[in-house]
Amino acid sequence: MSPSLPRSVRLLEVGPREGFQFEGIGKPDKIRLEDKARLIEMLSRVGLKALQIVSFVNPRQVPQMADAEEICRRLSPVPGVTYSGIYLNDTGLRRALAAGNLKITGKVTLTASESFALRNQRRMLAQDFEMQRKMAALYREHGYAVETGSVMAAFGCNYEGKVPLARLLELVARLQEVAAEVDSTLRTVTLADTMGWANPEQIRRSVVAIRERWPELAINLHLHDTRGLGIANVYAALIEGVDRFDTAVAGLGGCPFAGHRGAAGNVCTEEVVFLCRELGIATGIDLEALIECARFAETIVGHPLPSSLLHARVTPVPAEPVAA
Repeated sequence: MSPSLPRSVRLLEVGPREGFQFEGIGKPDKIRLEDKARLIEMLSRVGLKALQIVSFVNPRQVPQMADAEEICRRLSPVPGVTYSGIYLNDTGLRRALAAGNLKITGKVTLTASESFALRNQRRMLAQDFEMQRKMAALYREHGYAVETGSVMAAFGCNYEGKVPLARLLELVARLQEVAAEVDSTLRTVTLADTMGWANPEQIRRSVVAIRERWPELAINLHLHDTRGLGIANVYAALIEGVDRFDTAVAGLGGCPFAGHRGAAGNVCTEEVVFLCRELGIATGIDLEALIECARFAETIVGHPLPSSLLHARVTPVPAEPVAA
């Protein structure tokens, strides 16, 4: 193993939330509730420790997530696995708090592109900052420290182009300001390549810059594969020692507000697990069982999904461990 590679990685499986949110656009009944529940149950038993399963968003805007509370109600949690959702305003957070069966994390989110913020959150950046302050206060009211921050469209945007590194660093600093206002300390920041603009060198520079300024801040990456660089970006991050990633089984999902060029789904969970296995990095995940989940996901949506590993003619065999 290269000295810079992590010994193990943590994966947050976001396929149920990303995939069900995106695949149902214009057809809220396309994915049956029973199939959603079954995929979540299958993914809970492959060695994944964290699943993101719902969005608490306006059902008029994203009707395919109107059943978020019912998914939570039907959930039979597997011991050792945590389940979470996303919420971009105080209304969504209150719904999540009331839903049950979910791990609530004090998290605040800003966006590097005002054009995208207007389409995704329907707020200007200044309004979004105030909303995050409001949510931070709500977390404190319910006894949750604000320890996680996220920057959406962190590397680029279909509406505004590349995001300068200076802007990204400014937003990370502002997230820390929001946490400090409620007597919390940010422990982790997620950099979300929402529309798939990042390249490996941009990933490397961003990770290095954040670590130089905030050495105690853990970095999580949420990468989309819109331009085919998703797995290359994962590898670039691994070389820099990043050990936390959001991934989606079979490459489910995308961003419904990314513009006419769209955004592909997240990097495929099974491809990241396979890459890690080839590099001698532990994930604790049963790859063959995960590929079965990917096959079922493809059945649910009714069309081929982008996972190369899923469609490979040869099942991957266990890799020889890389020398330490």
